[in-house]
Amino acid sequence: MQQVTAGKKSTLRFFPDFEAFRLDTGDAIINGVKGGSGPPLLLLHGWPQTHVVWHRLAPLLAQHFTVVATDLRGYGDSSKPADGENHAGYSKRSMAKDQVSVMHQLGFDRFLLVGHDRGGRVAHRMALDNPDQIVKLAVLDIVPTYKMYQDVTRELASLYFHWFFLIQPAPLPETLLAGKGDLMLKGWAFRGLIPGVITEDQFGEYRRCFDDPATQHAMCEDYRAGASIDLEHDKADLDKKVGCPLLALWGAEGVMELLYDVPEAWKERASDVRGKALRGGHWLPEQLPNEIYAELMPFLR
Repeated sequence: MQQVTAGKKSTLRFFPDFEAFRLDTGDAIINGVKGGSGPPLLLLHGWPQTHVVWHRLAPLLAQHFTVVATDLRGYGDSSKPADGENHAGYSKRSMAKDQVSVMHQLGFDRFLLVGHDRGGRVAHRMALDNPDQIVKLAVLDIVPTYKMYQDVTRELASLYFHWFFLIQPAPLPETLLAGKGDLMLKGWAFRGLIPGVITEDQFGEYRRCFDDPATQHAMCEDYRAGASIDLEHDKADLDKKVGCPLLALWGAEGVMELLYDVPEAWKERASDVRGKALRGGHWLPEQLPNEIYAELMPFLR
């Protein structure tokens, strides 16, 4: 295991009985926590968050699984690799390779996988590229990236405007994001969720990471890759489906419910799909940890 010096600020206050790690994958240094016992389960967060998104759900799952929750490259206290040609440094393929390396270094070559938001997109690519390693896959509040870009509507562009803002050439979005952590997070992304669903301590952790200029650039690169090289990879794999069982959960009060038949969208890209809408919005791991747990348990076991 290529253990690296501890991170900038411990998040273990959010994860009692877990241990922190930082692992060198060769291309990136990935920050995360690990806890529990049983079959290995990897949790991947979305934008604009970190592994802390799982702090309510991970302890529940750790009663039955060895839970690993990481920061994606570019996010949180993971490293910020170079952009690469055509944003390849932040392709979902590159981001997925990091996580496969982390699990291998932790001793797990086959594992269960849950991804929310951007983490779900990384998880989708990971399942396509590593069919023998992903036992089961759950995706939270997304449909495939390729489908979203092929079916852009006025409603999607309005409700997911940040998809089209963040892909603009550097340094435009980075310049406009600089120093705007409270406005972007408290004033827009998490509006109405603080205090309550997202605690002030948790929000402070998200803002600490978001306010780092290197993180802001990396997050933009994640979205730029999603609109370029990721679409190339997805188009090349249109004849390939995720082979492992896939569970799609989404918010009945969110954009996915409004714009898509979520299970049908996933049946275009996976062979064995089941799904259910839950009574929340987009931020399901924090809004509905007990409900997510109840849905994940029979599927993962």
